[in-house]
Amino acid sequence: MKINFIDLQAQYQAYKQEIDEQIHDVLNTSSYIMGSKVAELEENLSKFVGCKHSIACSSGTDALLLALMAFDIKAGDEVITSPFTFIATAEMIAFVGATPVFVDIDEKTYNLDPTKIEEKITSKTKAIMPVSIFGQTSDMDAINKIAKKYNLKVIEDAAQSFGATYKNKKSCNLSDIATTSFFPAKPLGCYGDGGAIFTNDDELAKKMRVILNHGQSSKYFHSHIGMNGRIDTIQAGVLNVKLKYFKEELDKRQKIAQKYSQNLKNVIVPFVENNLVSAWAQYCIKVSNRDEMIKKCNDKGVPTAIYYPLPLHLQEVFTYLGYKNGDFPITEKVSLDIMALPMSAFLKDDEQDYVIEIVNG
Repeated sequence: MKINFIDLQAQYQAYKQEIDEQIHDVLNTSSYIMGSKVAELEENLSKFVGCKHSIACSSGTDALLLALMAFDIKAGDEVITSPFTFIATAEMIAFVGATPVFVDIDEKTYNLDPTKIEEKITSKTKAIMPVSIFGQTSDMDAINKIAKKYNLKVIEDAAQSFGATYKNKKSCNLSDIATTSFFPAKPLGCYGDGGAIFTNDDELAKKMRVILNHGQSSKYFHSHIGMNGRIDTIQAGVLNVKLKYFKEELDKRQKIAQKYSQNLKNVIVPFVENNLVSAWAQYCIKVSNRDEMIKKCNDKGVPTAIYYPLPLHLQEVFTYLGYKNGDFPITEKVSLDIMALPMSAFLKDDEQDYVIEIVNG
């Protein structure tokens, strides 16, 4: 049996006619940049999240950069974040000249541990950037409370949690600014790079719209140093189609995750906090014999992945920060034991049964 880790082709075939129509509509109108479909997407995203402003952009990474620039975070500033995530989070902090300050994760959720944040706050700290890992939001109430106490900004990196729910509120509507990614493998993905920024602050929204288009306040008049952070119209069209079916896909992901959790044996299955609903960007288990388990799965045609094999504080690019092995023991242990199984709304019952059989065998 051949199983896809994420079945993007099955998803395309399900919505093929509508997606093709959207793409050809863009081609026929030649409105490739900032076309009407982008405005439509932003309206649809705002409705879904319940947020006043949704700003579509070129990638989840650029969304992070735009958020940092909107808060004027720069050299000499510090931003607290997680060492257990994709590099983009800390990378963009460093890119604007600021210093990433890592805090260890919660051993159950793998998200930033709020109880360890305050000890890392200094006079240079300007923001907290929690990552909602694997589809589950961070403990945003606790993080926002700390931020308010110390007059800090909060940027939720929701690249993996678009569609998740935190105490009846949507991820991306839980902080000063939130960012997400529409990379093809995400729960809501386009056919290239894409992302979005969310805020309820009118002035921040206005500023980020200016920054993402070369700092233009009007054509050829520039009020800010900016960037080219625009999403292209074709990607917006694809996302408008997929967003129509996204709630249905999220429901399917819940059922698939539940089936995994109820049937997998001798592994540690994901933990989801009460009052939270994960978007299940990944389904990650912890095992004591990861190399053996991966080999067994791959030999039997079950694809796997590791998120993430080397924590950010131990990456070569961040050696200048002075961290060492042992600084974040929970992150380091999880990185040794974690592995992901196939997950998508289009994973078939017999395929999932086979994955469970191989993992349990």
